Amino acid sequence: MRDIAPGALKPSAPKINLRRPDVMEAVQAQVLSHYQSGLVDRIRAQGQLASADGLLTIKLAKEFGFCYGVERAIDLAYAARKVFPNQPIYILGEIIHNPEVNDQIRAMGIKSISGKEKNADVEDLKEGDVVIIPAFGTEVATRARLEQKGCVFVDTTCGDVMSVWKRVRQYSRDQVTSIIHGKAWHEETKATSSQTGSGHYLVVFTLAETDYVCDYILNGGSKEAFLEKFKGAFSNGFDPEVHLKTIGVANQTTMLRGETEEVQRRLKQAMIGKYGSENVQQHFRFFDTICGATQDRQDALEKLLAQPLDLLLVIGGYNSSNTSHLAEMGQAKLPTYFIKNAAKMVSDRQIVHYNLDKHQEVTSDQWLPQGKISVGITAGASCPNNLIEDTIRRLFTLRGVEVSEALSDQVV
Repeated sequence: MRDIAPGALKPSAPKINLRRPDVMEAVQAQVLSHYQSGLVDRIRAQGQLASADGLLTIKLAKEFGFCYGVERAIDLAYAARKVFPNQPIYILGEIIHNPEVNDQIRAMGIKSISGKEKNADVEDLKEGDVVIIPAFGTEVATRARLEQKGCVFVDTTCGDVMSVWKRVRQYSRDQVTSIIHGKAWHEETKATSSQTGSGHYLVVFTLAETDYVCDYILNGGSKEAFLEKFKGAFSNGFDPEVHLKTIGVANQTTMLRGETEEVQRRLKQAMIGKYGSENVQQHFRFFDTICGATQDRQDALEKLLAQPLDLLLVIGGYNSSNTSHLAEMGQAKLPTYFIKNAAKMVSDRQIVHYNLDKHQEVTSDQWLPQGKISVGITAGASCPNNLIEDTIRRLFTLRGVEVSEALSDQVV
């Protein structure tokens, strides 16, 4: 995948290679200094386990933290600043869903032109300005507008996301309505929806919403009520009486695989009920586009949860979809605390964490049990290892033991 997106430059403008060896060598050193963790590496080397005095045992999931797509996005953002040291650089929102990483990007003088931390407008941009497209991608209309201005793109869009785009574009060419399992307000889903072009899409988030769609396919209903229920989650001109006759399921890459599979199963059954099993292939399509790294982290957490644990800590940005799903998996099994950094562990009695049901931070007391305890730790694909190290060190401090006591002398 090219660093500068095809078509982003005017014909006379030079193409910039951000992946020159001299650039990437400097970038890698800088990124490692910001985000690496020797402690996490050592614990991984001794079987994902650290235990001290029998008071505290830490068990890390086998897969957690930065995925390849996130690493690539960060590398390219750092490389852009290296190659354009004195030139204005802008980014479309957050590079990834992690507040500490995004703070670091802003500290490099990269200005955001959308999102909560917006400090510039599209109108501020001019020909030749550098614009970073985040790992989630961006909407077609936004990209076209910036192309018209003659901006230079540093495209960090994840390859898994682009695989979903390819799928929904094919659906549209075949006049198949895309049913996208995801969050209609999420940047990735917005970008994916825009890829349908003149075709149609509908975003479903929950199984309850899926059942509502299935019931409409089978039994019909009030079109006005349907459109009101899914307001903001369908294409212009979408008509459920017309556009639910032939559908294809896609998904936001960071959803739970099991849930996405259930969405497609229920929709397929509805189409079989409506048109018969002999005709279902003419009315229903499905292609699994769950991100491999997302699935690896979910599978690793499932294995971790099968072990004896007193509680689970999930570390990452609160607006990170893949991280929130890890927290969902944990809280279905045992006490789970979703925190964005170690500072949220105020004391051994009090912790500030994100409540998925209330969509806000809450404070819990008496969260850390007395006596011998085993704590599981995982992190989303956008969480750097240094934040995981901070969490581990804080836990040992709260139990009054040195983290060094939990490291094998044989591990270098």
